[in-house]
Amino acid sequence: MNGQRHKPYPAYKDSGVEWLGEIPEHWEVKRLKYLTKINPEVLPENTDPTLRITYVDIGGVDRQGRINERQELTFASAPSRARRIVRDGDVIVSTVRTYLRAIAPITNPEPRTIVSTGFAVVRPGRQLITGFAAYVLRAPNFVERVVSNSKGVSFPAINESEMASFEVVQPPEAEQRAIAAFLDRETARIDALVAKKERLIELLQEKRTALITRAVTKGLDPNVPMKDSGVEWLGEVPEHWEVKRLRNVLDSVKNGTSIHQLEFGETAYRVTRIESISNGVIDLSKVGFVEWAPELDNYRLEKGDILLSHINSIPMLGNCALFDLGCQLYGGMNLLRLRPKAIIHERWLWNWLRSHFGREAIRSLCKPAINQASVPISALKNLSVCVPPPREQRAIAAYLDRETAKIDALIAKVREAIDRLKEYRTALISAAVTGKIDVREEVA
Repeated sequence: MNGQRHKPYPAYKDSGVEWLGEIPEHWEVKRLKYLTKINPEVLPENTDPTLRITYVDIGGVDRQGRINERQELTFASAPSRARRIVRDGDVIVSTVRTYLRAIAPITNPEPRTIVSTGFAVVRPGRQLITGFAAYVLRAPNFVERVVSNSKGVSFPAINESEMASFEVVQPPEAEQRAIAAFLDRETARIDALVAKKERLIELLQEKRTALITRAVTKGLDPNVPMKDSGVEWLGEVPEHWEVKRLRNVLDSVKNGTSIHQLEFGETAYRVTRIESISNGVIDLSKVGFVEWAPELDNYRLEKGDILLSHINSIPMLGNCALFDLGCQLYGGMNLLRLRPKAIIHERWLWNWLRSHFGREAIRSLCKPAINQASVPISALKNLSVCVPPPREQRAIAAYLDRETAKIDALIAKVREAIDRLKEYRTALISAAVTGKIDVREEVA
């Protein structure tokens, strides 16, 4: 990261473990079960039902080893898998859905923090320093071994006793502390850089939204005469624009198919899903599949159709994407297919819907629910839209295509830089905990 080349150890030996390769001459290799305790504590079934716990599930841990989601529950309301007690210094390793690579160190947890039985709780013993163990169990060679030895297709899992038999390195205690201190310092630097770049992406996305919002509500001419739109949240619009109901600019609004989805097969047909709508476009890598049925033709997408998420969590409500792909695709559940009239430019309407005003207007119509909010189709059709003449719609769409492409290119470059930093972070951890680099003098 700073151009520094880390030197190797003076001498190496064969570890005797193929996936570890050579290790420093004075290091040892032992099975994980001889250096740690696995799942040392669990909540008994006769626990007080009113006991309040802080629960962590597999989905609450990201690939960077951070716990991002915690639930405050009573024992009675917690899922049956909420059983494993964790303490400061433990490391939790997902043994179910191992492809998620949900592995995290536990640092100063809330009292009565409980994790899912989908985790193995690894508690380092006296021969393995807590900080070092946290990095060893997140190193690529260990993680990939967990993943590659998992069984099952939909929910691949590994037996905890098998994982406990995996070999890990054991440097002398002083070196373990030095490696942990070095990695704490260097990963913190990398994480700070990543955070700055992620903030830059947020600012660029805000700039893009502001650009779209201004163009679709005020037009491209800053000197055009304005008038009151008659819509409180919209304010003034160009004098020659019309304010219409959304239903008046659409040929049709249709719900997606509810045909049961299945695993991919040669006879399967692709359908959109909520998760396939990303950043205004359709991500074909996240579509679902259904078998052919006669009614499926009713849901076939045509170029220029707009898909709108009308049943979702409130932050994701109103997500929309324009279908302009040269492939056969069908609309799926919880996504409305909006088909603009011939006089309406689809790229202008798509930009209007994903503008700040469009998203907020759609969310204002929602009916909140426990898990998801929904927008009634009748209310959506009644939404006010400020409509420029067709020629101006085309000009606005072309302007936004050009300007947002510039912003998107910048965002892509920043994301590439973030990916490189994360790859470097992973490589640095791997090199340090397997002894490929000697960091003892760097933390002296």
